[in-house]
Amino acid sequence: MSGPAPLKAACGRVSRRSVMRLAGGVFLALSSGKALAQSDTIRFGLTPVFLTNDLELLDALQTYLEGETGYKIELITRRTYQEVTALLVSGQLDAAWICGYPFVRYRDDLELVAVPQWNGEPFYQSYLIVSADRQASSLEDLTGDIHAFSDPDSNSGYLVTRTLLFERGLDPETFSRKTMFTYGHRNVIRAVASGLAQSGSVDGYVWEVMREIEPDLVQRTRPLRKSEWLGFPPVATSKALSHSPRIEALTRALLLMAEKPEGQRVLGMLRLTGFGAYDPTIFDGIAAKVAMLRGVL
Repeated sequence: MSGPAPLKAACGRVSRRSVMRLAGGVFLALSSGKALAQSDTIRFGLTPVFLTNDLELLDALQTYLEGETGYKIELITRRTYQEVTALLVSGQLDAAWICGYPFVRYRDDLELVAVPQWNGEPFYQSYLIVSADRQASSLEDLTGDIHAFSDPDSNSGYLVTRTLLFERGLDPETFSRKTMFTYGHRNVIRAVASGLAQSGSVDGYVWEVMREIEPDLVQRTRPLRKSEWLGFPPVATSKALSHSPRIEALTRALLLMAEKPEGQRVLGMLRLTGFGAYDPTIFDGIAAKVAMLRGVL
């Protein structure tokens, strides 16, 4: 990312109906006179779970996928999970790298393509972070904070902390003095490091990788709490496209990435070890949190 996205005040949950309505609106706006996904093109969506929109990385990813799939690759970036999810479930994207939370919420509409492996495993954690010099040791010490979330459809950047408050019997409306969505895990770290927020909910993978590439920034924060291990943000497709030649080619390319020199270069930039084929049950931990908060969010 080139810089922090504008910070917004926390808003209400986005319903499934509103996502589908957004998808329909986008479809009507874009489908006049031309098919959205050409047979020789794979439209691949990227959400803020993607570590960075660095042009070198995007170019390397596109080059690798085009070489391995034989298709033209069109990388589609959006600022929010909602926008990408709407395009994905309606079939206007062939595939997208999303978060486990929207995958669980739209499980009836989506299929897994591949799951990234971090340190050889398809799991990551959510970190609850504070400033490095803050004398706090428990969730309750964060009462009255300005708290930065990543995205209302993020597992690590929202759902985990929201569930934790519910489990502790704490009212999210009164626990924090103010909450905000930064629409990017990097931006959560920036908000806490700068003092704009006193605490934040962030993807542990992003925090750990940024500790390597932006140590001066990240060392101004520290994890107060780390969640249990949860299914890593996956690459998914719509059920309608799951058996198409494009998705089969994309799946092969992702699963073989660690064996190819160009793929190894991409993985190195992402600090990932590969992509694997996994059963959706690796997201059961996230599904349990969604079930716990059903009717609350």
